[in-house]
Amino acid sequence: MTPSRTLVITGAAGRLGTYLRSSLDDVASKARLVDVVAPPAALPGEPVEIHLGSVTDPDLLDVVCRGANAIVHLGGFAGDAPWPDLSEVNVEGTRQVLEAARRHGVSRVVVASSNHAVGFHVRGPRPLPDDVAPLPDSLYGVSKAAVEAMCRFYSVKFSMDIVCLRIGSCFDTPENHRMLSTWLSPADFVRLASASLASEHGGFRFVWGVSANTRRWWSTVGGDAIGFHPEDDAERFAELYPGSPPEPEYVGGVTI
Repeated sequence: MTPSRTLVITGAAGRLGTYLRSSLDDVASKARLVDVVAPPAALPGEPVEIHLGSVTDPDLLDVVCRGANAIVHLGGFAGDAPWPDLSEVNVEGTRQVLEAARRHGVSRVVVASSNHAVGFHVRGPRPLPDDVAPLPDSLYGVSKAAVEAMCRFYSVKFSMDIVCLRIGSCFDTPENHRMLSTWLSPADFVRLASASLASEHGGFRFVWGVSANTRRWWSTVGGDAIGFHPEDDAERFAELYPGSPPEPEYVGGVTI
């Protein structure tokens, strides 16, 4: 049954936003789609509004957040860029989204962070916890670590319910050997967003965004706590990527 909520989706024209929109019935009865790049026009009967603009624009955010029930914040640079751009869009943009949510009493915010916020952590003998301390592997990772800190501050200071998703590698299929461990299928991403929006747990929470991969080495505890139960496994693509991972194996796939 379609949840009865009005959902704001930032970054709606991007890959993750497109995945979520394509399964909108699983997460909301109505969506307000925000991006600097115009998403495709609404199909006949599709319950979406298109809003063209930046997450750094408080006036636009006031329009889309007024009367909304929840936000899935996917907007921002999805990889390395000059620091002024990362700080303005990823960090300040997130602050503006959270400010708008606070002003309009939006009950739940789900924020896309990244494995690169903790990318220099190395695989150990036990599953890596969802809430492992930030250890970014790039300026992009630094921006996402700052986003996480911003979310935690707003959650504690203003009693907001915020779920930070430390997303692995969300693509149609795994694209390299590393993704046999880190892949998050599009369907599992929708399941993750749905669970994050529906969870009865309040306050602030980290959750790994990763599928039920045979080679997964990141904890399932955070997902279990909110009812996220991924169903897909990258192992069915394993024959495309023979060999073994490098040593040491970093969260972000980098070497130093």
